[in-house]
Amino acid sequence: MTSETTSLDPAEKVDLWRQRYFEAQTGADEFVLGEHGEEGLARWIEANSRITADLMRAQRPEGLSATDHFMTRMQRQLLLYDSDVSIEPDPSGPVLRNAECGILRYRKKAARAGVALTFKSPCGYCQKLNTAIATRYVDPDVTVSCELAGDGCTWRAERPHAPGED
Repeated sequence: MTSETTSLDPAEKVDLWRQRYFEAQTGADEFVLGEHGEEGLARWIEANSRITADLMRAQRPEGLSATDHFMTRMQRQLLLYDSDVSIEPDPSGPVLRNAECGILRYRKKAARAGVALTFKSPCGYCQKLNTAIATRYVDPDVTVSCELAGDGCTWRAERPHAPGED
């Protein structure tokens, strides 16, 4: 080992931030489940969704609806892990298509490297957490739902009627 300091290149920094975030999240999940069980996890999701919704209200760009802000945030979060994700307009509201989830890919890679994972799949947790955030944050007449499909998912933010309908 040498005492020389070297800088990380941008790709190494991204990988290290992903790894550190993953480690912190796994540690928090394991602690909450171990100390408080499934009920504790449900309470953590409620607290996390409240905290996140409050932060999003404070950070929402002017002129952007809460619904569009939520969907864009989801897209950007998935892009952090190089997911194959897009947002498509739809008359009832935006549709986020995550054709291949980079978070799942990252977790599979970690498992192959011997990392013990708290959840067999993060999808149920992601679904519950982000649906709870949406319930607290998006426009009141919008329903956000998620459908899992293979190694991806589809998120819909739907209004009861498309604009202009009676």
